[in-house]
Amino acid sequence: MTAITNAYFTNLIERLGQLKSTLEDPMRQAAAAILDAARNDKRVYVFGTGHSHMLAEEVHYRAGGLAFTVPILVGSAMLHEGAVISSVYERTQGLVRPVLERYGVQPGDVVIIASNSGVNAAPIEAADYAREIGAKVIAITSVAYSSAIANGRRRLADTADIVLDNGLPPGDAVLALTGTDIKVGPVSTAVGVTVLNAIFAEVASELSKSGDAPIYLSANMPGAAEVNQRLVKKYRPRNPHL
Repeated sequence: MTAITNAYFTNLIERLGQLKSTLEDPMRQAAAAILDAARNDKRVYVFGTGHSHMLAEEVHYRAGGLAFTVPILVGSAMLHEGAVISSVYERTQGLVRPVLERYGVQPGDVVIIASNSGVNAAPIEAADYAREIGAKVIAITSVAYSSAIANGRRRLADTADIVLDNGLPPGDAVLALTGTDIKVGPVSTAVGVTVLNAIFAEVASELSKSGDAPIYLSANMPGAAEVNQRLVKKYRPRNPHL
């Protein structure tokens, strides 16, 4: 393993270790909010723009994942329809509200919003809309990043009910290239999916105590087709991506 490869692994592992402590309380709050929604047959929506949208896909129809999760996917603010223009769209006010209206977010639902920089218009608009509806908002964001670049702008961290601060530096990348001012090795996706999966594992553990944890199985596992078909039939009416 080369020095920079080793440095990346070390940096990421150390950050995840630190987050086990710093996020213990907000993760507990997030799990409690999601558990309450699940027990009331509500949904947990996950939204992000740019690379943050991958957190929404991570929990959707996922082996070992919970079936009441719904990804909010806005093609124009993702990467596959045009990465450059998506950066413009995520900063454009008015883009997200019509999309969320189509998803049918309801009071009592939970909306998880991922935005590492925490200052773009689309994530903040999504948080505002969700709270207007009566949904609980959980943010995954870097407080240090948004504090450094806000310049008077609103921050997602100030809008959400529960803030999961990923502790990342401004710019996301964590490894300096020798002899340059350039940094490589972004870690927000790896950190974000780890935090999300840990929270959902906690929720699943609690739900399983009463035998009602709606968990998808890997399609290659015995009995998966029957289990997954039953869950899809139940949750498809409020998940347009099933």
